[in-house]
Amino acid sequence: MTSPVLVREEQPADQRAIHAVNAAAFETDAEARLVDALRAGAGLTLSLVAEVDGELAGHIAFSPVTVTRADGTTLEGVGLAPMAVLPSRQRAGIGGRLIADGLRRLREAGHRFCVVLGHPEYYPRHGFVRASTHGLAWDRPAPDEAFLVQELAPGGLGGVHGIVRYRPEFDAV
Repeated sequence: MTSPVLVREEQPADQRAIHAVNAAAFETDAEARLVDALRAGAGLTLSLVAEVDGELAGHIAFSPVTVTRADGTTLEGVGLAPMAVLPSRQRAGIGGRLIADGLRRLREAGHRFCVVLGHPEYYPRHGFVRASTHGLAWDRPAPDEAFLVQELAPGGLGGVHGIVRYRPEFDAV
């Protein structure tokens, strides 16, 4: 029998465990340091954790992104990064739950769209499509199939085209 997954908003007491989950899930601690920097800079739009059997097993962060259009005007959106699950808990649906709950909460809060740089086989299963099909490009070199977007509100990608920039904390890690 699979243990239930509880997804909830990050609490101050979770910060050490969130750092540990991100450090364990990736090859370096860069993502863990990124989350710490976003939190310190008030740059987390939404930060959720997943608990399984009382253990913090996963984390997902969303932060603001800016799209600069050719005419110089800007639009605001949200970027998903990072999403981490403890290696011992991977392939159990925890990441999918974090993504679904996060996107639902962003929709309810009125956000227009969400971008992610991630696995091109994984994120399309959760409703993401190539950002380039909507005229969006990341301000850094990235494989086209790995830079993805999801519309969160009807018409949320209308008029949204240009260069996507993440917060400065992404440049520091």
